[in-house]
Amino acid sequence: MTATIDLDPLPTAPATATGGGGGLPRYLVVRFLLIIPTVLILVSVVFFLMRVAGNPITSAFGDRLTQAQLHAKLVQAGYERPLLSQYLDYLRGIATGNFGRTATDDIPVSQVLRTYGAATLELACYAMSVAVLIGVPLGMVAARYRDRAPDLVLRLGAILSYATPVFFVGLLLKLVFAVWLGWLPDNGRAGIDVQLYLQNQSSTTGIYLVDALRSGNGTAIEDVLRHAVLPGLTLGLLVAGVLLRLVRTNLIGTLSADYVEAARSRGVGGFRLITRHATRPALIPVITVMGLQIAGLLGGAVLTETTFEWKGLGYELAHYLTVRDYVAVQGIVAMFAVIVAVTNFLVDVAAALIDPRVRY
Repeated sequence: MTATIDLDPLPTAPATATGGGGGLPRYLVVRFLLIIPTVLILVSVVFFLMRVAGNPITSAFGDRLTQAQLHAKLVQAGYERPLLSQYLDYLRGIATGNFGRTATDDIPVSQVLRTYGAATLELACYAMSVAVLIGVPLGMVAARYRDRAPDLVLRLGAILSYATPVFFVGLLLKLVFAVWLGWLPDNGRAGIDVQLYLQNQSSTTGIYLVDALRSGNGTAIEDVLRHAVLPGLTLGLLVAGVLLRLVRTNLIGTLSADYVEAARSRGVGGFRLITRHATRPALIPVITVMGLQIAGLLGGAVLTETTFEWKGLGYELAHYLTVRDYVAVQGIVAMFAVIVAVTNFLVDVAAALIDPRVRY
């Protein structure tokens, strides 16, 4: 009897529905619809937790206003009404993009989200790029030298990168590269002159690197990138350790698969065996985990943005927590919930399209 080995790790035949499934379109529709209850649950939890701390007006102004002034503000903001009415009004507002007004400076929360959201998005992109560029290649190296010195050193480094508090990493990088060596700036998204230049452009996205590239100004591009190095590296290392260990584990499992053994028997070895035959199937679970790490990036962004005075949503969240403006906190956290839910949906779509072995 002759055994037949499929040398293609990812067959290109189209996926077929099994059982009562409706195929890929039905799967994507269901996953998209699940965004609604996910966001609803998260927003509801945040709303009621904020109310446990007291109504936002009293929390923000309780020690600075008289009882009469407090009552007037409560009536003006509608916080004297039953909690259920406030909750339903809040959900209706979110559905139309109205997150309320900040208690301390009386501006729309949606304006805060628009103004500072681009900065957080830019930082997250820098961090994820750093994580992929560091974590994936080093994970491949660790798998190639399994249980040898390079593998042990890289695994230890991965644990340290994930376990070390992100603010400590940020302070350490600032101390070495900004204070001692003076190579990089220690705070901000760009120099003052470059910020003014970018903000005065006729059309801006709020993402400094994109705006600098569109302007074609080499000085502005260099300045933006230099300011991005330390915060991007600080936040990226948090995820790089996770990706390194995941890539290593998946590659080790893939290297024992039949199609890899067949390639090895034909004389393929070393990194060629890993890159051409084992990497693609091993990276599919990594894509899913990258989506899950978005929540970790947003959490780490609060500390990273505060450490480097990177004025994004994380920086503003820390500010509003300090002044106990729970309306603004509620809106920013709700936006984080939406971002995480949508990102995980997009990751599911990418994983489904990349891996045709999946059946729906």
